[in-house]
Amino acid sequence: MAFKDYYKILDVAEDADSKAIKTAYRKLARKYHPDVSEHKEAEEKFKEVTEAYEVLKDSEKRAQYDEYRKYGGRSSSQQDGSDGNAQFEGDFSDFFSSIFGGTGPNKGQQRQNYGFTSQQSFNQRGQDIETDLPVFLEDTLTTDATKTISYQLPYRDAQGHISEINRTLNVKIPAGVVNGERIRLKGQGGQGIGGASNGDLYLRIRLVPHPLFDVEAHNLIITVPLAPWEAALGATMEVPTLTGKIKLTIPADSQTGQRLRIKGKGLLRKQGHGDLYAVLKVVMPSATSSEVKKQWQQLASSAVFDPREEWSK
Repeated sequence: MAFKDYYKILDVAEDADSKAIKTAYRKLARKYHPDVSEHKEAEEKFKEVTEAYEVLKDSEKRAQYDEYRKYGGRSSSQQDGSDGNAQFEGDFSDFFSSIFGGTGPNKGQQRQNYGFTSQQSFNQRGQDIETDLPVFLEDTLTTDATKTISYQLPYRDAQGHISEINRTLNVKIPAGVVNGERIRLKGQGGQGIGGASNGDLYLRIRLVPHPLFDVEAHNLIITVPLAPWEAALGATMEVPTLTGKIKLTIPADSQTGQRLRIKGKGLLRKQGHGDLYAVLKVVMPSATSSEVKKQWQQLASSAVFDPREEWSK
Protein backbone atom coordinates (compact mmCIF):
# COMPACT_ATOMS: atom_id res chain seq x y z
CA MET A 1 0.00 0.00 0.00
CA ALA A 2 1.62 3.24 -1.18
CA PHE A 3 2.02 6.19 1.17
CA LYS A 4 -0.11 9.23 0.29
CA ASP A 5 1.42 12.66 0.86
CA TYR A 6 -1.69 14.76 1.37
CA TYR A 7 0.34 17.97 1.48
CA LYS A 8 1.86 17.23 -1.91
CA ILE A 9 -1.53 16.23 -3.34
CA LEU A 10 -2.97 19.64 -2.43
CA ASP A 11 0.35 21.36 -3.25
CA VAL A 12 0.57 23.13 0.12
CA ALA A 13 3.33 23.47 2.70
CA GLU A 14 3.29 21.29 5.82
CA ASP A 15 2.64 24.38 7.96
CA ALA A 16 -0.12 25.73 5.67
CA ASP A 17 -3.03 27.31 7.53
CA SER A 18 -6.67 26.33 7.01
CA LYS A 19 -7.28 29.18 4.56
CA ALA A 20 -4.42 28.06 2.28
CA ILE A 21 -5.64 24.45 2.42
CA LYS A 22 -9.19 25.46 1.56
CA THR A 23 -8.03 27.65 -1.33
CA ALA A 24 -5.87 24.87 -2.75
CA TYR A 25 -8.71 22.36 -2.48
CA ARG A 26 -11.17 24.64 -4.24
CA LYS A 27 -8.76 25.14 -7.12
CA LEU A 28 -8.00 21.44 -7.57
CA ALA A 29 -11.58 20.23 -7.01
CA ARG A 30 -12.72 22.49 -9.80
CA LYS A 31 -9.80 21.43 -12.02
CA TYR A 32 -10.37 17.68 -11.68
CA HIS A 33 -14.15 17.48 -11.33
CA PRO A 34 -15.19 14.69 -13.73
CA ASP A 35 -17.97 16.82 -15.23
CA VAL A 36 -15.57 19.45 -16.59
CA SER A 37 -12.07 17.99 -16.59
CA GLU A 38 -10.51 16.43 -19.67
CA HIS A 39 -7.76 14.82 -17.62
CA LYS A 40 -7.75 11.06 -18.29
CA GLU A 41 -7.64 10.31 -14.55
CA ALA A 42 -9.95 13.12 -13.48
CA GLU A 43 -12.23 10.99 -11.28
CA GLU A 44 -9.32 9.42 -9.36
CA LYS A 45 -7.62 12.79 -9.02
CA PHE A 46 -10.84 14.33 -7.71
CA LYS A 47 -11.23 11.57 -5.11
CA GLU A 48 -7.59 11.92 -4.09
CA VAL A 49 -7.88 15.69 -3.65
CA THR A 50 -11.12 15.29 -1.66
CA GLU A 51 -9.51 12.69 0.60
CA ALA A 52 -6.51 14.95 1.26
CA TYR A 53 -8.78 17.87 2.12
CA GLU A 54 -10.94 15.71 4.41
CA VAL A 55 -7.84 15.02 6.50
CA LEU A 56 -5.99 18.35 6.42
CA LYS A 57 -9.05 20.57 7.05
CA ASP A 58 -9.71 18.82 10.37
CA SER A 59 -7.22 19.61 13.15
CA GLU A 60 -7.58 16.21 14.86
CA LYS A 61 -7.26 14.16 11.68
CA ARG A 62 -4.38 16.33 10.52
CA ALA A 63 -2.52 15.85 13.79
CA GLN A 64 -3.01 12.08 13.58
CA TYR A 65 -1.81 12.07 9.97
CA ASP A 66 1.26 14.18 10.85
CA GLU A 67 2.05 11.75 13.64
CA TYR A 68 1.73 8.87 11.20
CA ARG A 69 4.27 10.55 8.91
CA LYS A 70 6.59 11.26 11.82
CA TYR A 71 6.68 7.64 12.97
CA GLY A 72 7.24 6.31 9.48
CA GLY A 73 3.83 4.76 8.91
CA ARG A 74 2.58 4.03 12.42
CA SER A 75 0.64 6.52 14.49
CA SER A 76 0.92 6.48 18.26
CA SER A 77 -2.71 5.34 18.48
CA GLN A 78 -1.81 2.29 16.43
CA GLN A 79 1.28 1.68 18.57
CA ASP A 80 -0.74 1.59 21.78
CA GLY A 81 -3.25 -0.86 20.32
CA SER A 82 -6.13 1.51 19.49
CA ASP A 83 -7.81 1.08 16.14
CA GLY A 84 -9.54 4.47 16.28
CA ASN A 85 -12.93 3.02 15.30
CA ALA A 86 -13.75 6.32 13.61
CA GLN A 87 -16.25 6.40 10.79
CA PHE A 88 -15.75 9.01 8.09
CA GLU A 89 -17.95 9.86 5.16
CA GLY A 90 -16.74 9.44 1.60
CA ASP A 91 -15.30 6.77 -0.66
CA PHE A 92 -11.71 6.89 0.59
CA SER A 93 -8.62 4.78 0.00
CA ASP A 94 -7.11 1.88 1.91
CA PHE A 95 -4.36 4.25 3.00
CA PHE A 96 -6.96 6.50 4.67
CA SER A 97 -8.48 3.50 6.42
CA SER A 98 -5.08 2.26 7.60
CA ILE A 99 -4.60 5.47 9.59
CA PHE A 100 -8.08 6.20 10.90
CA GLY A 101 -9.44 2.69 11.33
CA GLY A 102 -12.68 3.27 9.41
CA THR A 103 -14.02 3.50 5.91
CA GLY A 104 -16.60 5.66 4.22
CA PRO A 105 -20.12 4.24 4.07
CA ASN A 106 -20.00 3.51 0.35
CA LYS A 107 -16.70 1.70 0.42
CA GLY A 108 -17.48 -0.04 3.67
CA GLN A 109 -20.77 -1.32 2.36
CA GLN A 110 -19.22 -2.68 -0.79
CA ARG A 111 -16.56 -4.57 1.15
CA GLN A 112 -19.05 -6.44 3.30
CA ASN A 113 -20.61 -9.68 2.24
CA TYR A 114 -23.77 -7.60 1.62
CA GLY A 115 -25.83 -9.67 4.01
CA PHE A 116 -25.51 -12.93 2.06
CA THR A 117 -24.75 -16.03 4.11
CA SER A 118 -25.06 -19.72 3.43
CA GLN A 119 -28.05 -19.94 5.79
CA GLN A 120 -29.96 -17.10 4.12
CA SER A 121 -31.61 -17.99 0.88
CA PHE A 122 -35.19 -16.65 0.75
CA ASN A 123 -37.06 -13.35 0.93
CA GLN A 124 -34.24 -11.04 1.90
CA ARG A 125 -34.49 -7.45 0.79
CA GLY A 126 -31.44 -6.11 -1.05
CA GLN A 127 -28.95 -3.86 0.70
CA ASP A 128 -29.23 -0.08 0.52
CA ILE A 129 -26.23 1.65 -1.04
CA GLU A 130 -25.10 5.19 -0.24
CA THR A 131 -22.59 7.27 -2.17
CA ASP A 132 -21.63 10.91 -2.69
CA LEU A 133 -22.93 12.98 -5.60
CA PRO A 134 -20.74 16.06 -6.29
CA VAL A 135 -22.86 18.96 -7.60
CA PHE A 136 -21.84 22.39 -8.89
CA LEU A 137 -23.60 25.38 -7.34
CA GLU A 138 -24.84 26.39 -10.79
CA ASP A 139 -26.60 23.02 -11.17
CA THR A 140 -28.79 23.67 -8.13
CA LEU A 141 -30.50 26.60 -9.86
CA THR A 142 -32.11 24.67 -12.71
CA THR A 143 -34.55 21.80 -13.07
CA ASP A 144 -32.73 20.53 -16.17
CA ALA A 145 -29.42 19.49 -14.60
CA THR A 146 -28.52 15.81 -14.97
CA LYS A 147 -25.43 13.84 -14.02
CA THR A 148 -24.16 10.40 -14.99
CA ILE A 149 -23.05 8.34 -12.00
CA SER A 150 -21.34 4.96 -11.76
CA TYR A 151 -21.34 2.71 -8.71
CA GLN A 152 -20.83 -0.92 -7.74
CA LEU A 153 -23.52 -3.35 -6.64
CA PRO A 154 -23.36 -6.80 -5.04
CA TYR A 155 -24.64 -9.55 -7.35
CA ARG A 156 -25.50 -13.15 -6.48
CA ASP A 157 -25.77 -15.64 -9.30
CA ALA A 158 -27.86 -18.82 -9.41
CA GLN A 159 -25.07 -20.84 -7.75
CA GLY A 160 -24.89 -18.40 -4.85
CA HIS A 161 -21.58 -16.86 -5.88
CA ILE A 162 -21.26 -13.20 -4.93
CA SER A 163 -19.50 -10.65 -7.10
CA GLU A 164 -19.71 -6.96 -7.88
CA ILE A 165 -21.20 -5.40 -10.98
CA ASN A 166 -20.89 -1.86 -12.27
CA ARG A 167 -24.02 0.15 -12.85
CA THR A 168 -24.38 3.53 -14.59
CA LEU A 169 -27.38 5.82 -14.20
CA ASN A 170 -28.40 9.23 -15.51
CA VAL A 171 -29.64 11.13 -12.47
CA LYS A 172 -31.75 14.28 -12.54
CA ILE A 173 -30.58 16.75 -9.92
CA PRO A 174 -33.53 18.37 -8.13
CA ALA A 175 -33.46 22.17 -8.14
CA GLY A 176 -32.57 23.71 -4.78
CA VAL A 177 -30.65 20.77 -3.31
CA VAL A 178 -28.38 21.63 -0.40
CA ASN A 179 -25.15 20.17 0.90
CA GLY A 180 -25.68 16.90 2.77
CA GLU A 181 -29.18 16.29 1.39
CA ARG A 182 -29.94 12.66 0.50
CA ILE A 183 -31.76 11.63 -2.66
CA ARG A 184 -33.42 8.20 -2.68
CA LEU A 185 -33.55 6.16 -5.89
CA LYS A 186 -35.93 3.31 -5.14
CA GLY A 187 -34.86 -0.18 -6.22
CA GLN A 188 -31.43 0.88 -7.50
CA GLY A 189 -29.52 -0.70 -4.61
CA GLY A 190 -28.47 -4.27 -3.89
CA GLN A 191 -30.18 -7.32 -5.35
CA GLY A 192 -33.06 -8.85 -3.39
CA ILE A 193 -33.08 -12.58 -2.63
CA GLY A 194 -35.92 -15.03 -3.24
CA GLY A 195 -38.11 -12.52 -5.01
CA ALA A 196 -37.69 -9.83 -2.35
CA SER A 197 -37.36 -6.22 -3.48
CA ASN A 198 -34.04 -4.62 -4.30
CA GLY A 199 -32.47 -2.15 -1.92
CA ASP A 200 -32.39 1.57 -2.60
CA LEU A 201 -29.61 3.88 -3.73
CA TYR A 202 -29.07 7.00 -1.63
CA LEU A 203 -27.16 9.87 -3.19
CA ARG A 204 -25.64 12.28 -0.66
CA ILE A 205 -25.28 15.77 -2.16
CA ARG A 206 -21.80 17.28 -1.88
CA LEU A 207 -21.64 20.84 -3.23
CA VAL A 208 -18.37 21.34 -5.08
CA PRO A 209 -16.46 24.33 -3.63
CA HIS A 210 -16.73 27.37 -5.89
CA PRO A 211 -13.63 29.54 -6.56
CA LEU A 212 -15.57 32.75 -5.78
CA PHE A 213 -18.52 31.98 -3.53
CA ASP A 214 -18.91 30.61 -0.01
CA VAL A 215 -22.24 29.07 1.01
CA GLU A 216 -24.26 29.93 4.13
CA ALA A 217 -27.53 27.96 4.04
CA HIS A 218 -29.21 29.33 0.86
CA ASN A 219 -27.13 32.51 0.85
CA LEU A 220 -23.89 33.09 -1.04
CA ILE A 221 -20.91 35.13 0.12
CA ILE A 222 -18.43 36.81 -2.22
CA THR A 223 -15.40 38.88 -1.19
CA VAL A 224 -15.15 42.14 -3.16
CA PRO A 225 -11.63 43.64 -3.20
CA LEU A 226 -11.55 47.45 -3.19
CA ALA A 227 -8.78 49.95 -3.80
CA PRO A 228 -8.43 52.43 -0.91
CA TRP A 229 -9.81 55.27 -3.05
CA GLU A 230 -12.83 53.18 -4.07
CA ALA A 231 -13.61 52.55 -0.41
CA ALA A 232 -13.13 56.24 0.45
CA LEU A 233 -14.96 57.83 -2.48
CA GLY A 234 -17.41 55.10 -3.41
CA ALA A 235 -17.60 53.32 -6.74
CA THR A 236 -19.80 51.36 -9.12
CA MET A 237 -18.47 48.03 -10.37
CA GLU A 238 -19.48 44.72 -11.91
CA VAL A 239 -19.78 41.81 -9.48
CA PRO A 240 -20.18 38.15 -10.61
CA THR A 241 -23.17 36.05 -9.56
CA LEU A 242 -24.05 32.46 -10.45
CA THR A 243 -26.24 33.73 -13.29
CA GLY A 244 -24.10 36.56 -14.68
CA LYS A 245 -22.60 39.89 -13.68
CA ILE A 246 -24.52 42.72 -12.02
CA LYS A 247 -23.63 46.31 -11.17
CA LEU A 248 -23.00 47.03 -7.50
CA THR A 249 -22.73 50.49 -5.96
CA ILE A 250 -20.12 50.80 -3.22
CA PRO A 251 -21.00 53.62 -0.79
CA ALA A 252 -18.38 56.19 0.16
CA ASP A 253 -16.44 55.62 3.40
CA SER A 254 -16.84 51.85 3.18
CA GLN A 255 -14.92 49.62 5.56
CA THR A 256 -13.30 46.18 5.31
CA GLY A 257 -15.76 43.55 6.48
CA GLN A 258 -18.83 45.58 5.57
CA ARG A 259 -21.55 43.40 3.99
CA LEU A 260 -23.80 44.58 1.17
CA ARG A 261 -26.92 42.51 0.53
CA ILE A 262 -27.89 41.68 -3.06
CA LYS A 263 -31.41 40.31 -2.78
CA GLY A 264 -32.40 37.15 -4.63
CA LYS A 265 -28.99 36.27 -6.05
CA GLY A 266 -28.33 33.33 -3.74
CA LEU A 267 -29.26 29.65 -4.07
CA LEU A 268 -32.73 28.38 -4.90
CA ARG A 269 -34.97 27.47 -1.97
CA LYS A 270 -38.58 26.30 -1.65
CA GLN A 271 -39.87 29.85 -1.95
CA GLY A 272 -37.69 32.14 -4.05
CA HIS A 273 -33.94 32.48 -3.72
CA GLY A 274 -31.49 33.25 -0.98
CA ASP A 275 -29.36 36.39 -1.10
CA LEU A 276 -25.84 37.21 -2.19
CA TYR A 277 -23.71 39.11 0.33
CA ALA A 278 -20.78 41.15 -0.94
CA VAL A 279 -18.15 41.37 1.80
CA LEU A 280 -15.87 44.37 1.21
CA LYS A 281 -12.11 44.09 1.57
CA VAL A 282 -9.81 47.09 1.15
CA VAL A 283 -6.64 46.02 -0.65
CA MET A 284 -3.42 48.04 -0.88
CA PRO A 285 -1.39 48.12 -4.11
CA SER A 286 1.50 45.65 -4.03
CA ALA A 287 3.94 48.38 -5.19
CA THR A 288 3.76 52.17 -5.48
CA SER A 289 5.82 54.75 -7.29
CA SER A 290 7.59 57.62 -5.57
CA GLU A 291 4.91 60.00 -6.87
CA VAL A 292 2.12 57.89 -5.35
CA LYS A 293 3.99 57.66 -2.05
CA LYS A 294 4.28 61.45 -2.06
CA GLN A 295 0.50 61.71 -2.43
CA TRP A 296 0.01 59.27 0.43
CA GLN A 297 2.30 61.44 2.57
CA GLN A 298 0.29 64.54 1.71
CA LEU A 299 -2.90 62.72 2.66
CA ALA A 300 -1.37 61.58 5.96
CA SER A 301 -0.39 65.16 6.79
CA SER A 302 -3.78 66.67 6.00
CA ALA A 303 -6.16 63.95 7.20
CA VAL A 304 -7.57 64.23 10.72
CA PHE A 305 -8.01 60.55 11.45
CA ASP A 306 -6.84 58.16 14.14
CA PRO A 307 -7.61 54.51 13.23
CA ARG A 308 -6.73 53.44 16.80
CA GLU A 309 -8.93 55.92 18.61
CA GLU A 310 -10.82 53.12 20.35
CA TRP A 311 -7.65 52.06 22.17
CA SER A 312 -7.63 55.24 24.23
CA LYS A 313 -11.20 54.82 25.47
